[in-house]
Amino acid sequence: MNLSESVAQLKSYEKKKFLQSFDLIVNIANIDLKKPENKIFKDILLPNGRGKDIQVAIISDSIDGAISKQDIETMDKKSMKNLTRKYEFFICEAPLMPLVGKVMGRYLGPKGKMPKLLPPGRSREAVISEAKNSVRIKMRDSPVIHVYVGNENMENKLIEDNVMHVINEIKKSLPAKARIKNVYLKLTMSNPVKIDTVL
Repeated sequence: MNLSESVAQLKSYEKKKFLQSFDLIVNIANIDLKKPENKIFKDILLPNGRGKDIQVAIISDSIDGAISKQDIETMDKKSMKNLTRKYEFFICEAPLMPLVGKVMGRYLGPKGKMPKLLPPGRSREAVISEAKNSVRIKMRDSPVIHVYVGNENMENKLIEDNVMHVINEIKKSLPAKARIKNVYLKLTMSNPVKIDTVL
């Protein structure tokens, strides 16, 4: 079934009492993940956004309302874990990066949420907006990438464009000889549907 048919079929299923996500599952062949250089960790800006708002944290001593150096230094283990769960992305000013790595790294690192740098002179609103419309692809120990590409309230074409953009970005990130084996699309509570015409 092609991509358009897959999205339409999934949307035809009975609605749940909550907004379901569209998730893309990409299986990779011919890749040796024992080699660190073959692991993938990359943020992708979706052309049509996520279709929902997410929480982005700013770490700064110069921005009102941001997580400050003092906040970091006084947080306990429980607070750190709660922070990690609450925010999808973290953005940090350069001077605080070493402290964040030292104190928060053990909590953010395993979740793939280490902060992105807030470049000097760049509008923080633009950086936050970019983060809110991005997804993070990760492939570490298993040759599978599982990533959010939209939700069931988005128009079909917008979801399809997001899917193709993510697939193309994954292709660019693969090492030599590695290839995409197969691709599936699913809703939060549905079984995966194989897409046959996107490779």
